[in-house]
Amino acid sequence: MTSRFQVVPAAYLILQRGEESDREVLLQYRRGTGYRDEHWACAAAGHVEAGESVLAAAVREAREELGVTVAPNDLEPLTAMHRTHGNHREIDERVDFFFACRRWSGTPRTMEPAKSAGLQWFRLDALPAPVVPHEACVLRALRDGSTAAIQTYGFDRQDHR
Repeated sequence: MTSRFQVVPAAYLILQRGEESDREVLLQYRRGTGYRDEHWACAAAGHVEAGESVLAAAVREAREELGVTVAPNDLEPLTAMHRTHGNHREIDERVDFFFACRRWSGTPRTMEPAKSAGLQWFRLDALPAPVVPHEACVLRALRDGSTAAIQTYGFDRQDHR
């Protein structure tokens, strides 16, 4: 009997402000994490813990990483991304749930300075470089109004552009 395929679930929170024409997203500059350091990334993201829903994970990550309170009802599902590194290691097989959020309480701030070199607001049409590649795909789709309910990344080598 073969073992079942497993994926690691994660929740990503994209805080947004402004109107459609000048919408901004909050990004963090990764440093000291061991993964995609020196890249811009969603301001709050992390693994879903055992016994935790993906909604609860997004709310928890907002509190832990940004010091803000988000209500689950204020999470707007954007996309689910099934991605792979193509190396067949369980840790590198992922399903990521991306949420947009326009309402929260508190002022976003860096809560984990050992993992982040700071936060900054960027217009969706003027994102910094580099952005974590799979997150850049979602941010571009959000900018273009073309987010899909489900997308894949890493299964086709063109995904890594």
